[in-house]
Amino acid sequence: MPGPSRTATKPNSRARRNTGGSGNFGFIELPAGGCDLPVPRLPAGRAWSAEERKLWRNLWRSPQATQWDDSYIAAVAAYVVHASAIYDGTAKAWSAQEFRHLGDKLGLTPQGMANLGWMVR
Repeated sequence: MPGPSRTATKPNSRARRNTGGSGNFGFIELPAGGCDLPVPRLPAGRAWSAEERKLWRNLWRSPQATQWDDSYIAAVAAYVVHASAIYDGTAKAWSAQEFRHLGDKLGLTPQGMANLGWMVR
C-alpha cells in the first residue's frame, strides 16, 4: 500500500530536491524588491486609463516579472483589462474566471506561484 504522496512544497515531506544548501526545496527564489528591468509599453489598440497604466507598471515591477519576457505582454495586458472590469463592476462571470486563471498562470496568486515553483524571499 503506498504511503503519503510526496510533495516538495512541504518542508517535512519525504520528497527532497537539490536545494543547493538554500533550503528552498527546488523553488526559484524571486527578489522581494521586485523587477528593475524596463517596463514594456502597453499594447496599442485601446485607450488605457490612469488606473490601468498604474496596475501595468506595478505588475511589471513585481517579483514575478523577473520571470516574464516580452511574450507575456499580451497576457499581462489581458489581466489588466479583466482587473479593470472587475474593479469598476462591469465584469461578467467569464471575465472574472479568466482573471483568476491569468493570475495563476502569471504567478500572481499563491497557488500560481506554487505551481510555477516560485517563492519570494
